[in-house]
Amino acid sequence: QRPGAVIAAGTGMIALGVLPDDAGGGGGGWRRADGWGHLLGDCGGGAWIGRAGLEAAMRAYDGREGGSRPLLARLEAVFGPAGELPGKLYPRPDRPAVLASFAPEVGRCADRDPVADAILRDAARHIAQAAEAVCPAVEGGEVALTGGLFRMGDPLLAPLRAELATRLPHARVTEAAGDPLTGAVRLASALATDSLRLPVDAALLSVVRGGPDGTTRQMGTDGPPSAPPEQSITPSD
Repeated sequence: QRPGAVIAAGTGMIALGVLPDDAGGGGGGWRRADGWGHLLGDCGGGAWIGRAGLEAAMRAYDGREGGSRPLLARLEAVFGPAGELPGKLYPRPDRPAVLASFAPEVGRCADRDPVADAILRDAARHIAQAAEAVCPAVEGGEVALTGGLFRMGDPLLAPLRAELATRLPHARVTEAAGDPLTGAVRLASALATDSLRLPVDAALLSVVRGGPDGTTRQMGTDGPPSAPPEQSITPSD
């Protein structure tokens, strides 16, 4: 509950920044950048990297400039003959996940292939641009990195940290303090105990609590209690 931003990068990529109400600097507020899906955004995310890597492989297959023979070799090792890939990929409903599955191959090729290395440097720049758009310009802020994409390690993290140091010199780059479930529980506890210092936003932060009279209250809003829901859904094991 302090100034900063979270970059969540897996198949997609989104940056969310906040200036808490008690952090000074003219009041708190939420900021969001990207997270618009693999067709309109998610720039620098896993699907973005995988698609760029597969495009470079197909360029090599065609003999076009900008191709990568190492990525072509990895494409055929993972998916089979390159010429058959479009017919396999386009009909699938899980195309973003399939594209993202090739991102680790780009990372493995980066130390010996300048095309793969350039793709990851471009991804790092896109991610840092999103962080810059949302991170408040106050001293003591943090930028936390979370999500499976960052398990790629130095091929992506090294250029990303360099970009963040240039664009956000006032912020400290750190790892997330916990996984998404840990964060959700901490925020829910803060809401339930009225200790939340983050800006109120019912779309982002709310907890529904049942009252003894059968009413429910969505905590994190200023509205009145609502009537009991027609159905009660209990999470299963």
